[in-house]
Amino acid sequence: MRFAPPNPLRIADRASGLNAPSVRSYNERLVLSLLLQSSGISRLEIGEKTGLSAQTVSVIVRSLEQEGLVSKGEAQRGRVGPPTIPLSLNPTGAFSIGVSFGDSAADIAVINFIGRVQYHAAHPYSALRGSGALAAKIEEALGALPPSSRARVAGIGLAAPNEAGSSHLVRELLGGDLADLQASIENALNLSVYIQDDITAAAGGESLFGVARSLPDFLFFYLGSHLHSRLVLNYQIHRGRFGLSHDVGLLRLREELKRHGLTLNDVGSEALPRAAAEYYTDWRRLCCRQLVESVRSLLGFVSFNSVILSSYAPQKLGETLCFQLHEEVPEVDFLYGANSVAPKAVGAANLPYHSRFMVQ
Repeated sequence: MRFAPPNPLRIADRASGLNAPSVRSYNERLVLSLLLQSSGISRLEIGEKTGLSAQTVSVIVRSLEQEGLVSKGEAQRGRVGPPTIPLSLNPTGAFSIGVSFGDSAADIAVINFIGRVQYHAAHPYSALRGSGALAAKIEEALGALPPSSRARVAGIGLAAPNEAGSSHLVRELLGGDLADLQASIENALNLSVYIQDDITAAAGGESLFGVARSLPDFLFFYLGSHLHSRLVLNYQIHRGRFGLSHDVGLLRLREELKRHGLTLNDVGSEALPRAAAEYYTDWRRLCCRQLVESVRSLLGFVSFNSVILSSYAPQKLGETLCFQLHEEVPEVDFLYGANSVAPKAVGAANLPYHSRFMVQ
C-alpha cells in the first residue's frame, strides 16, 4: 500500500504529463518546496536559501516554467542593480483531489497548486453504495475542472480514519483492506492514490498551505466529533497517544443543538434559546479545559509557541475558542485553521503535492 509521503522510487517521465507518477531531482524538489512555503521570492533568494548556484537555479526555474508549475510576477524596481522578478507557484500548474470520511458523509475536495479549494461536495454514504461508487464521485469532482486541466492532476489523497473510532458506514465503504480500495480507484481513474490517517493529513494541510505555513514547530488539534492532536517539530508530524477526548468534541454539541432545531451555524446568534446557549457555554468551558491541560502538559517537555486549532466548525466558534485559550495560556499563540471547508479532505489533497514535489 502506498502511504504518503512514499519513498521516491520511480524515474521521472516528463513527456507523459502530471498524470503519470514521476520522481524529480532533489534540486527541483528543493526549489518547489521553497516556493510552496514562500511565494514571491527571486532567483537570488532561492540561491541564498538553497545553496544552489545561480546557473543551477536558472536552469531549474526555466524548466519548471516550461512545465507550467512556476510563474513570474512583475519586475520589482527601485533597488540597486537590475530589477528582481518574484517567482511563485502557478495556481493552475497542478491540481489534486482529497477524500475524507466523516460520521455520515464522505467529503471530496479539489485544490489547485496554491491550496485553494476549487470544488467541494459532501456525499452521504447512502449515495456511495456499490462497487465503484466512490471512484464515480471522484470522477464527478474531476469534471468540475476544465478539460485542459485534467492532465495536470497530481493524484488523489485519501484521509483514512482511525479504524477503532470510525462508524460502521465508513468501515463498510472502505472495506477490509485499504490496498484494495486504493487499487480499484487507481485502475478506474488512472491516477495515483496516496493514503494517510486523517488527523495527520489535516495537520499537513495546515502546514503546507494554511496558517502554519511558516511554522516549523506547533501543536495541532483537530476538533471534529472528538478532539485529536498531533505535534509538529521541524516540519515533521508526530502522532502520540494523548489528545483524544470523546467528551469535548462537536458530537455532543451538535446533538444538543439538534434537539432545539439548531445547527452549529446558529452558535453565537442572539436568537439562541437560553437552554442551548447555556449548554454551549458549558461545552466551551469543558473543551477549553481539555485543550489547556493538553497544552500545559506538553509544554513541560517540548518548547513551542503556537497552537493550531482546525475544525469544520463555523469560524466564529473556532475564533472564540482560540481567544479564550489565549487568555488561559497567554504565552502561546492560538490560531484557527485556514482550512475550514472539509479540513481533512483538503489535507488529503495535499498528499500528492508532498509526495511528488517536496523534499522528503
